[in-house]
Amino acid sequence: MDINDGKHDNLNVAICDDSALMRNLVSRIIDDTPGMNVIAKASNGQNLLNILPDAKPDVIVLDIEMPVMTGVEFLKERKARKIGIPVIILSSIATQGAAVTMECLELGASDFITKPGGSISMNVSTVGNEIVEKIASYGGRYARKNGKRIPFPEHFMHLLKMRSAEKFVAQQKGTEIPEKPAATQLSPLFSFGTLEKKEPAVITPLREGGTIKIIALGISTGGPNALRDVFKMIDPHLTQPILVVQHMPAGFTAEFAQSLNKICPLTVVEAADNMPIEDAHIYIAPGNYHIAVEERAGGNVIRTNQEPQRNGHRPSADVLFESVAKIYKNNALGVIMTGMGKDGAVEITEMRRQGAWTLGQDEESAVVYGMPKVAWELGGVQKQVSLKNMADEISALAREHR
Repeated sequence: MDINDGKHDNLNVAICDDSALMRNLVSRIIDDTPGMNVIAKASNGQNLLNILPDAKPDVIVLDIEMPVMTGVEFLKERKARKIGIPVIILSSIATQGAAVTMECLELGASDFITKPGGSISMNVSTVGNEIVEKIASYGGRYARKNGKRIPFPEHFMHLLKMRSAEKFVAQQKGTEIPEKPAATQLSPLFSFGTLEKKEPAVITPLREGGTIKIIALGISTGGPNALRDVFKMIDPHLTQPILVVQHMPAGFTAEFAQSLNKICPLTVVEAADNMPIEDAHIYIAPGNYHIAVEERAGGNVIRTNQEPQRNGHRPSADVLFESVAKIYKNNALGVIMTGMGKDGAVEITEMRRQGAWTLGQDEESAVVYGMPKVAWELGGVQKQVSLKNMADEISALAREHR
C-alpha cells in the first residue's frame, strides 16, 4: 500500500471503569472520532488484564477507584509484567487526590484527565477533546512504533473541529446531524512517518550568547514523564535556576513538583507569587497561573498572574519566555519540548533573537512534535535534542556558560 494513499489503520482503545454508564459515555466520544475504535471494555483492573492479550489495544483509558483491582494495582501489575501499552488516567479521584494521580505517573501512566463532576460524570463530553487528543498522542505514538499507520494527533484534532462545524451548521439549519464520516482520506499535512516540515527561518541574534544565568523550559502533552526523565538525570552540581511551564490543571502542580523533587538532585518546588529565584532550584508553574520573572534590586523574583490564556493555555510558555527574553537577553537558556500546538514557539524565538541559547526536543522522541516543531521552523531553536540526551545537553551548556 502506498504511504501517500491517505488510508490508515484504526487506533484501538481499551476502557477500564467500574461504571457501565461511564464506559459507554467515554466509548461514545471515542467511537464518534473517525479513525478511533473502542476494542475492549473492562470493569476493573483484573478484568482488563484478562482481556489485554486478545484485545491488543494501542492505549488504555483507566479509572483509579474500582473493586477487585484498582487502577493503581493494575499499574503495578502492568509494570511487573512489562506491558508497554500506554495508560491515560481518567478519574474523579484525581481532583481530590492529586497524590494518587502522581503515584499513577510514577508507576508508568502517561498522563491524566479529570472527570468533571464526579465518578459518574454525565458531562464527561466537556473533556471529550482532551480525551481524543491524549489518546491520539500517546496511543498513536505507540501504534506507529508497532508498525501501524496512524496519523498524527493534529489530524484527529482537525477532524474534531470539522465535526463540530458540521453539527453547528446542522443545528442552525434544523437538519439532522450527519453520521460519523469514514476516515479513509488523510490530508498530506498529517501524513505518516514524519510531519510536513518547513526549512527553519534564519535568525540573526542581536548579540552573542553569554553567561547562562537562568533556564526556562516549556512543555505540554508528554511532559509529565519527559520531565521525570530529564530531571532525574540533571547535573546535581547545576547552579542556575530552572523555571518550568508544564500545561497542567490547577490542584496538581504542587504534588507534581513534590514527585519530581523525590527523583531530582536539585530542589523542585511549585512556584508562588513573589518567590525569590534561587540557584539550583527548579520552579514549576502553578496550574491556572502564568509565571514571569520580575527584576528586583535585591534579586529577581517570580510573579504569577491570571491574565487571559495565551495560545489556549494558562500557564503559557510564551509568557515565561517573553519575560526571560526581556530581562536576561543573551544570559539565558530556553528549552522547548513535547506538546501540541505552538505555545512557547514565538517567544523562544525572541529569546534566540536576543542572543539566548536554545534547545528543542527532536521529532523522534517527542510524544507530540508540535511546539518544538513550530519553534524550529521559526528559527528559535539552535539545536534539536532527543529526550534521552536532553538532561546532558542542558547540563553541559549550563556548565560551559556559567
